[in-house]
Amino acid sequence: MSDTTIHTTYAKTRGQLEEYFDRTAAAAWAKLTSDAPVSGVRAKVRRGRDQTRANLLSYLPADLRGKRVLDAGCGTGALAIEAARRGAEVVAVDLAGSLLELAKTRLPSDLGEGSVTFHAGDMLSEAHGHFDHVVAMDSIIHYHGADMVRVLSGFAARTSGSVIFTIPPQNALLFVKLGVGRLFPSSDRSPQIRPISPKALGKLIAREPKLDAFTLGRTDRVDTGFYISQAMELVRA
Repeated sequence: MSDTTIHTTYAKTRGQLEEYFDRTAAAAWAKLTSDAPVSGVRAKVRRGRDQTRANLLSYLPADLRGKRVLDAGCGTGALAIEAARRGAEVVAVDLAGSLLELAKTRLPSDLGEGSVTFHAGDMLSEAHGHFDHVVAMDSIIHYHGADMVRVLSGFAARTSGSVIFTIPPQNALLFVKLGVGRLFPSSDRSPQIRPISPKALGKLIAREPKLDAFTLGRTDRVDTGFYISQAMELVRA
C-alpha cells in the first residue's frame, strides 16, 4: 500500500470518527463514561474499558512529575486525569469537540503538580509538540493495519519514552460479534472496528523503518464479552 493510499484511508476514517463521536453518539458516550447506571452490553463495555484503562496506566511510571504525556483520543478525559494525578503535564487531544467540552466539566479542580489541557483536532498534529509518553486507548481500532503503523510511527517520532495503545485482537469470536452487530443497524454504532492479531501487527511494525528505535514490550488482553481489547506497548530501545 502506497503512502498516498495510506494517507487517504487514514483521512477518510478520521472523518468518519469525527462525525460519529462529535455528533451521532455524543450522548451515548457521555453516559457510558459516567457513573450513570447502564445495563446489558454497555455494562460489559464499561467494565472492559475500565480494566483496559487500568492496564495502560500500569505501563506508565508511577511518578510522572516533569513528564509530558499525550492522551491521543482522550474522549471524556478519564485516563488524562489519572496521569495528571501522577504529576504529568497531559495534552489531551480528541476529534470530538463535544466530548472535550464534557471532559472539561469533569476535570477535578486539584490535580496536584499535574495538569491537563484539552485540544480538539488530529492526534498526529506536530503542533502538540514532543512527549515522554503517548497513550492511545481505543484510538486506532478503526484503522487498517497499515494505517495503525502510520499512526504509531507519527507518535514515535515525537516520543522519547513509550507509545502505549490498544488494538482489537483478531479472533473468531470477535468476528462473530462484529458480524451480529452489523445485522442490527443503529444510529449510535461506531464505525467498523478493524481486528488485527498482535503477531500480525508486530510483523508490520518490524517492517517499518520509522519504528526501528522501538521494541514491543508488555501486552495484556481484556475480554468482558462485547468488549475485547489488547493493550500493547512500544518502548524506545
